[in-house]
Amino acid sequence: MRIIELKLPTTKLNEQKLFYADELGFELLNESGNSFTVKTGNSKLTFTHNKNSAENYYHFAFNIPQNQLNEATMWLKQFTQLIEYDSSPVIDFPNWNAHSIYFYDAQGNIVELIARHNLNNSSGEAFSAKSILNISEVGMPVESVAEFYTELNEKLGLNLWYGNKETFAAIGDEEGLFIVVTTNRNWFPTDKPCNIYPLEIKIQSNKTITIDNPDYKIIP
Repeated sequence: MRIIELKLPTTKLNEQKLFYADELGFELLNESGNSFTVKTGNSKLTFTHNKNSAENYYHFAFNIPQNQLNEATMWLKQFTQLIEYDSSPVIDFPNWNAHSIYFYDAQGNIVELIARHNLNNSSGEAFSAKSILNISEVGMPVESVAEFYTELNEKLGLNLWYGNKETFAAIGDEEGLFIVVTTNRNWFPTDKPCNIYPLEIKIQSNKTITIDNPDYKIIP
């Protein structure tokens, strides 16, 4: 699955633009008085101003070249503090054959850079914002993981990649995953609860059915 664009509301539009475009160096594709979009590899990340979203925070991840986790760590430390787990900013996911680092953006979103060693995407270039390959994960808390998985499977043809479909389901593939979780847990590796906040995702799909509920809009 390919995530083409992720749209998130924010009350800190200027701070987010400063963080992503000016500090991290993502290419600014467009902006208006109430939104901006940056290029995130083969995908786009858009923030829109919404005065009612002060409490909102999300989890999403970017794929990076599988051989550049150390370079990404050193690069990111120039701009922000990394979230540590077991006294280390680098987290090993042996079941996924991947390593990740996490940080907060200006809104408090939990952002992840993940090196997936199953993917043939190594790079010899110096690491920068241009090294980001794509948005590879979007967290989506729900009341019933099984019901939401069934909807995604039947309407969009998406399959389970990892999980039990009861409390956790990574749906899609390593190029694009919906991380569907129950609300009675925290976002790893933080103490922030998996709360439901509205978001919009555009994906590449041969389906034409849009999933549009009060929380999540998925546009194929």
